[in-house]
Amino acid sequence: MTAMSSIWAINDLEISIRVGLSLLVGGIIGLERAHGQHHAGFRTHILVCLGSTLITLISTYGFSQFVNEQSVRMDPARLTAQIISGIGFLGAGTILRTGNKISGLTTAASLWVVAALGIGIGAGFYFGTLLTFLAALISLFVLQRVEKRILPNNKTATYTVTLGKNGDPTPLLNLLREEDIRVKSLRMDTLEEDAVRLDIVLLHHSPEIKMRVAQLAIQQQLGIKHLEFKK
Repeated sequence: MTAMSSIWAINDLEISIRVGLSLLVGGIIGLERAHGQHHAGFRTHILVCLGSTLITLISTYGFSQFVNEQSVRMDPARLTAQIISGIGFLGAGTILRTGNKISGLTTAASLWVVAALGIGIGAGFYFGTLLTFLAALISLFVLQRVEKRILPNNKTATYTVTLGKNGDPTPLLNLLREEDIRVKSLRMDTLEEDAVRLDIVLLHHSPEIKMRVAQLAIQQQLGIKHLEFKK
């Protein structure tokens, strides 16, 4: 009984190591997200990782006093399994949709990975956890730059142009055609007093185009009343 009970026991030093490692892992990934000014940043990732680690510790060792009871069956994965489903609600809160653009998917995924790392640390699965941690860092820090170089047109830029009653969108569309800029989507809405709003999503963007579109907005004869740019 004593040998079996030792499986469900853990000392204070080991608990401190696991909590400290969880703090470090969650903080490093959180710093990358905070550097990019994402909704879930430094503290959020730390708290998710710490919470996952603690729940795993409780699930595995928190009820060790009942291990020798004949009517009790220990299941360390019972509480831990709820982390995976529960983190989905937190991740969903970081995903935003603005028009045709969806943001926050990478942050939601990083929260999910941080939760998994916290579970691994809490369970003492150090090698697999640290290996996954390194892979996550490569994905967030290195592959992001590689993606921008290999897929430069993957990013979009959104122009919101408001035209007056006699406004003509043709010069703006001709400019995009002349610069060989691909339009991902074009949405036109009628506002009050017969004004028209155009939401144009471009597949890529350059500062020169932004300047030339702004110059078109200044020319009152084109009927452009308002110009808004979102990257």
